[in-house]
Parts: sequence; C-alpha cells; structure tokens
Amino acid sequence: MSAKPRGIRLAATLEREIEEEAELRGQSFSAVSAELLREAVRMRRAPGIVFTDGPAGRRATIAGTGLDVWEVIARYRHLGGDAQKAREEFSWLSDLQFRAALSYYKLYPEEIEARLAREEQWTQEKVYERYPFLAPRGS
Repeated sequence: MSAKPRGIRLAATLEREIEEEAELRGQSFSAVSAELLREAVRMRRAPGIVFTDGPAGRRATIAGTGLDVWEVIARYRHLGGDAQKAREEFSWLSDLQFRAALSYYKLYPEEIEARLAREEQWTQEKVYERYPFLAPRGS
C-alpha cells in the first residue's frame, strides 16, 4: 500500500500529544499519526473494539474484556462458523461485545486471518524450544 502525502491542520495540543506518543514509542510523528487514524476509523466502524498494546504488538480487543478479537474468532471458526455455539461459549460477553468481535472480523478478515495463522504455528515443542524455562522439569 503506498502512502499519499496529505496536509492536515492540528490543534497545538493535539500535535503535542502525538509528538509525545511518537517519542514514547520511538516512532515518527507520521507513523504514529497514521496508526492513530487507522485505529480511530476501525473503532468507529466496529463499535466496542479498542486497541491494546502487548508483547505481540497492538491488537484489536473487545472493550472491557481484555479478550482479543482473534481469540473469539479462533473458537468461532473451530465451531464451524456457528455464531450461536460460539456465543454460548463466551457467555460472559454481552451481545454487543460478541457482535463487535464478529463485526470486526467481517470488516478486517485479513488482519485476523494473519494473526490466526501466526498462532497456529505455535506448537508445544516450539514454545519449549523458544522458552525452555516453560518446559516441565525433567523434559
């Protein structure tokens, strides 16, 4: 995807906040601005989704849960795409939270599919090889 330069007017306070965020993340002003705009558009298109930092980077999360969208979708797919069965397995989610995850997946399937593919690559052996301290003693 090629980036097209655009002019945009920002309030001084917003510009300072973005500069602080860029410094904190060690990224350029432009990169942070693009990320913030991308996430804002996605949150507007899929209400109930927020973005969270973690060891694997930023990811789409169901607001108020700490549960990543890909986690719900992995189970949904495991159940053959049966939304009712998946809904029952995530009974602690409100209907709005559950629908937010499905909606986000429908809007951005390539993002979720890529994450699912990365997760499927992890086997118990690969985890122990990369993180030997996690292996049971005597292994």
